[in-house]
Amino acid sequence: MIIFYFICLKHPGGNWWLEFGSGNYLGYWPSSIFTSMKDSAQEVHWGGEIVNSKFPQATSTEMGSGHLPNEGFRKAAYFKNVEVVDTDGDMIPMAESKYKYYQDKPNCYAIQGGNDQEMGQHFYFGGPGRNENCP
Repeated sequence: MIIFYFICLKHPGGNWWLEFGSGNYLGYWPSSIFTSMKDSAQEVHWGGEIVNSKFPQATSTEMGSGHLPNEGFRKAAYFKNVEVVDTDGDMIPMAESKYKYYQDKPNCYAIQGGNDQEMGQHFYFGGPGRNENCP
C-alpha cells in the first residue's frame, strides 16, 4: 500500500512550507503574502472539490476514487491520521468536536468521518457525480 500525505507548516524562518511525505518539501508561501495566517492558522481544510460547468445539472466528474464514503476502505478516497502542527511544532490529532463537514449534494459527493485505532482521526470523501440518485 502506498500512502501519500501533505503537511503545510510554518518554519522558523516564517514561511509556510508544503511537505510531501517526510522531509520532501515541494515549495513554500512567504508569510508576508498572508494577513490572517502571518503567525499561525485559524483553520485547516482537507477534502476534495470539483468544478461543475453544467449547473444546475450535476456533472459526471468523479471526486476522489468516484466512490461514496459509505463504501469505506479500498473503495472511497480518504485521509487518515489527520493531525495539525501546534505552536511548539508537535503533531496533534484533530478533536472530533473541531470538525465541520460540508456537503451540498450528498447523493453526488459526500463526506463521512470517524476515529479508530487503525486509522486515527479520519474521513472518507468523494463520489461519482451524476448518477441515478443525483440527476
